[in-house]
This record gives sequence, C-alpha cells and structure tokens, in this order.
Amino acid sequence: MKLSIIAARSKNGVIGNGSNIPWKAEGEQKLFKDITMGGVLIMGRKTYQSIGKPLPGRETIVISRTQKQRLDSVELWNCLPDALNSAAKKGKPIFVAGGGEIYSQTIRIADYLHLTTVHTHAEGNIRFPSIPAKFSLRQEDFYKSNINYTYQYYERDK
Repeated sequence: MKLSIIAARSKNGVIGNGSNIPWKAEGEQKLFKDITMGGVLIMGRKTYQSIGKPLPGRETIVISRTQKQRLDSVELWNCLPDALNSAAKKGKPIFVAGGGEIYSQTIRIADYLHLTTVHTHAEGNIRFPSIPAKFSLRQEDFYKSNINYTYQYYERDK
C-alpha cells in the first residue's frame, strides 16, 4: 500500500479554523481534484462534514470515534488502521485528506506528500504537522491566482 497525504496550508502552517478553511485560492480546489480523481479519500468526520458530501469520482472513507449512524455513500470506520486496511483492498491510490489529527497520525507512515502552500498568513486553530526530514522535494510549481499558491510534491526517501 502506498499512502499519500494531500493538504493545503497557509504560510504559517494553518490548515483550518474550526470547520472552515480560512482562504479561497482560485484553482487550488481543481488541483486537489486533479490529483485525487479515481482514488480513495480518507478523512476525519469533521473534515467530511465541512465538505458535506462524497466528492465525485473518488471513494470516501470517514474515520470517527463518535459517528454511529451510516453516512450516505461513504464507508465509516472508528479507527485509522481499519480505514487504511479497507482502502488498501480497493487497489486505488490512497489519499489522506484531513484533518489535523489524522495528518499527525499518518505523516510518519506516508509515502508521498502533496502540499499546497497558500501565500497568506491565516488565523486558525488547526495546523499541518512538520514535514519529517525523511521526505525529499521532487516537484514544485507556482500558481498565480487571487491568492498565489505553490504546490510541492515530496517522496519518502528510500
């Protein structure tokens, strides 16, 4: 199983303010869609609720310790290992898509990081974890937008 993390963060590392993303950078969501299309998205309940529905063209797995009622068109697991095992059986690319706690749990085992840095300083209470030294930057692309952003692709060192 190869595991990717995909996230957008501000220059000061903020990824969210409660259930809100504290910016709207035009084109950044299309980049997320292009990278994750056809894959499996793993996310926490709060991230899923902020999106509000399964994203088209991708399977969604939600991790929650408190959600007991089934969610429409998504798998629900109460722990990360079960969610990862289910995703691995699907034979598709696997992307961890948030939130902060799940990023912190998976960054140690991820193989790839797809990080977008939005060129703003944001107020927020949820931050992306530090990138471990065992990752190397393989690609970097700058995007001019209403709020400029930079996409970076990292691979775990062998």
